[in-house]
Order: sequence, then structure tokens, then C-alpha cells
Amino acid sequence: MSATIITTEDLKEFKLELLEEIREMFNENRAMVMKKEWLKSTQVMDMLNISPGTLQKFRHNGTLAYTKIGGLIFYEAGQIEKMLSDNLVNNEKLK
Repeated sequence: MSATIITTEDLKEFKLELLEEIREMFNENRAMVMKKEWLKSTQVMDMLNISPGTLQKFRHNGTLAYTKIGGLIFYEAGQIEKMLSDNLVNNEKLK
């Protein structure tokens, strides 16, 4: 088996390539996060026709994921749709 010698120049080049890939991944993830639709508590309460207490219960028991920044709570619109889909009742089964 032959040995490969890695020079300082090779390491510098590798570092630059790695940093560029990390930057690209960061920018892709950042773009995805910015595309998400975030809703405030009042919007979610209006959308689901629920009280502040019910919304708090959903947060507390893990029914609905949320993000808290300072004193504001945000909900991802996709998570609300998922919650509704996960709790869908099939009327055919009820007959």
C-alpha cells in the first residue's frame, strides 16, 4: 500500500472547499426556513376557532409544536395542517 503525503497547501484547499459547502448548506436551509409560513397565536385561534386556553393546552400537551421568540409564540402553518390531518375522523368507520 502506498502512502499519500498531504501538504499544508492540500489542507488549505480542503478547508476552503469545506467552508464553501457549509455556506451553501446554510444558505439552502435559511431559504427553506424563510419560505415557511409562521402564524401568531391570534391567527391560529381564529383559524381553528379555539380559545387561548385551548391553544395553551395544545402547546402544553405537545399536540401543536411552536416557536417562542421573546414573548411572541409562532406556529408553523404546516404543523397546524398536520395536526388536523393526524386527527381526521373517517365517517365511514362511524356508520
